[in-house]
Amino acid sequence: MRVLVVEDDEVLRDALKMGLPLQGITVDTVGSVKEASTIDQKSYAAAVLDITLPDGSGLDLLKRWRAQQVALPVLPLRARNQVTDRIVGLDCGADDYLGKPFDLNELAARLRALDRRAAGLSDAIITWKELRRDLNKRSVSPRGCEVPLSRCEFAIPQALYERPGNILSRVQLEERVYGWEEVG
Repeated sequence: MRVLVVEDDEVLRDALKMGLPLQGITVDTVGSVKEASTIDQKSYAAAVLDITLPDGSGLDLLKRWRAQQVALPVLPLRARNQVTDRIVGLDCGADDYLGKPFDLNELAARLRALDRRAAGLSDAIITWKELRRDLNKRSVSPRGCEVPLSRCEFAIPQALYERPGNILSRVQLEERVYGWEEVG
C-alpha cells in the first residue's frame, strides 16, 4: 500500500516516513497544501492529512478533493481531538480521523482498514483455492504453510489483485511498491 502523508511538522513527517514502511506501507510526504495540490492522488491507497498546515487548512484541501470527485480515502490528523472536531472532519469527507498524539501501530491498522474498505473487502484474510493471504500480517499461506513477505514482495501481488483482469505496466507496479526517494 502506498500512502501520501501531508504533514508540516518535520519530526512527525520523518517519523512516519521511517515507521510506516516497517508496517508494510510505502510513504511519500509533502509539507503543505500547495505541494499536496500538485500530487496525482490516483497513485495512492490513502492520504494522511494534517489539518493545520502553514499555507492553509487540510480540511479545505479535503473539501476541494471531494468537490473534484477524488475518492482517495483520507485520514486527517489533528492535535485538537474534540468530538466536534472529529465530526467536522468526517462531514468534510474524511474516511476516518485520528487525534495527535497517536500510536503508529494504530495509524497503520487504520490505513489497512481504509485500504480494505476501498477494495470492497470486509476481512483481512483472502482465500483463493489453496492460497491464503493475510493483509494484516503481509503473509501468504500456500497449503497452510505461512510465508511472511517483505513490503515489496507483498505489494506486487496486492496491486495485481486489486485490478483483476488488467495488465499493469512495470511503471504502474513500481509506483505501488516504491516511494519517491526509493530505488527499485
